[in-house]
Amino acid sequence: MSGSNRLAGLKARPKDTTVEEVRRVDEVGEARGFLDRTPRKKPGRKPSPRTYQLHPKVFPEVGQAIAAEAEDRGLTQGQLIEEMWEIYSSARR
Repeated sequence: MSGSNRLAGLKARPKDTTVEEVRRVDEVGEARGFLDRTPRKKPGRKPSPRTYQLHPKVFPEVGQAIAAEAEDRGLTQGQLIEEMWEIYSSARR
C-alpha cells in the first residue's frame, strides 16, 4: 500500500460535545495520565499602563538635567516628563 492513499477510506464524523461526554473523556484521560492542556495564565508581571515609549534626541546637557531632576525628586524620567506635559498643557489653555 502506498503512503499517499493510506487514509483514503477514513471519513470525518462529528464528535459528541455534550457536557457529560466531555467530563467523561476528561476523567478517562486523567486516569490514564494525560494532563490538562488548558492554556495557563501568562507568567510574569502584569503590563504597566505606561507602555508608550519615547526616544527623544536631546543635547547631552538637557538629558543629564532631566535625569538629575528625576533622581532628585524620586521619579522616573517618564514620570517627570508626564508632569512637565501636564504643566505645559494647562499653560496652553
